[in-house]
Amino acid sequence: MKDIDALIAVRHPIGRASGLPNAHYMDVSTFAEESQALLLGQWAGLGVAAQVPCPGDAVPITFAGVPLFLLRDRDGDVRVFQNVCRHRGMILVSEPTRIEGAIRCPYHSWCYSTQGRLVATPHVGGPGRNSDPKLDTSDLGLIEVRSHIWRDVVFVNIDGTAPPFERANAEVIARWAEFDAPLHHDGRAFSLDIACNWKLAVENYCESYHLPWVHPGLNAYSRLEDHYPIEGRGHAGQGTEVYRQLTDGPKRFPDFPGLAPKWDTAAEYIAVFPNVLLGTHRDHAFAIVLHPDGPSRTQEHIHIYYATEQAEPDLADRNSAQWRGVFEEDVFVVEGMQKGRAAPGFDGGRFSPAMDGPTHAFHMWVAQCLGA
Repeated sequence: MKDIDALIAVRHPIGRASGLPNAHYMDVSTFAEESQALLLGQWAGLGVAAQVPCPGDAVPITFAGVPLFLLRDRDGDVRVFQNVCRHRGMILVSEPTRIEGAIRCPYHSWCYSTQGRLVATPHVGGPGRNSDPKLDTSDLGLIEVRSHIWRDVVFVNIDGTAPPFERANAEVIARWAEFDAPLHHDGRAFSLDIACNWKLAVENYCESYHLPWVHPGLNAYSRLEDHYPIEGRGHAGQGTEVYRQLTDGPKRFPDFPGLAPKWDTAAEYIAVFPNVLLGTHRDHAFAIVLHPDGPSRTQEHIHIYYATEQAEPDLADRNSAQWRGVFEEDVFVVEGMQKGRAAPGFDGGRFSPAMDGPTHAFHMWVAQCLGA
């Protein structure tokens, strides 16, 4: 049960606001309430289109307790369906696969097209009878979930109530409009399993305040004072005015086309609420999709992109290893904050008015979605 007074305190001006109470990081019933309001009721990140590169490719993903599968249909469109047969609720796709014909239920062999239409119901009217006049199968196709792809991330609105994606995220789409170019996944995706509530990963990503102590190598050239905060409707994060391309002699990654001169030395890192963390640079980008696993565990799925295919493989190996190192440096921080939420005297903490604006913006978004 949410404490409405505590949520109202989150939405106070930053100098006197409190952070979200401990229950929002530990309590099972609070996690369930948040899952409904923040993950199922908004445009949440499910995966990336690169996970299903060819027609027929399908990947099962359970998100916020809901069994889904990501699919590229025969026409090349990416779709998301609830991963259940309409007959008796059997799971259809149990592992990543390429569907050569129809999507076949392993229980009674009901079959669906890659567009979700029910196309076969063997023996449904008795042995050898594949239809039954008493059963109308015309509306028994797979249950499709609203989805939208932006920057290769497949966003879903599972309960169907969110406004259109382009409207809900208009500000951040406009902010990065000049990066609206093809993204080429480099195949070097990796995942981290972290013992923390998913919101702590978002909070940490939003701010640069921790750089000198948690990322001393990064801070050695892109210093705390080189960073600026980003706050907007449905997103928050940080940018830097100092970005140095990774090089190997004359080798470097090609730039995205048509960028303004400021991106020669700048980069931005934005959390698109609730659970997608994006980074963009002149020559590469990344997407992190957070999958909550109960109130105290999170899987981070990291995907890296370039402006061209086969972008300098040796450099790409170094780049992937470098980013993995940076993200692994954050693990002890978010896990430490998770352990700290067991302290009964901790009241949600406070915010630095100068340094924590983006993190406070995320807390306010959570409180607002929960009715404060």
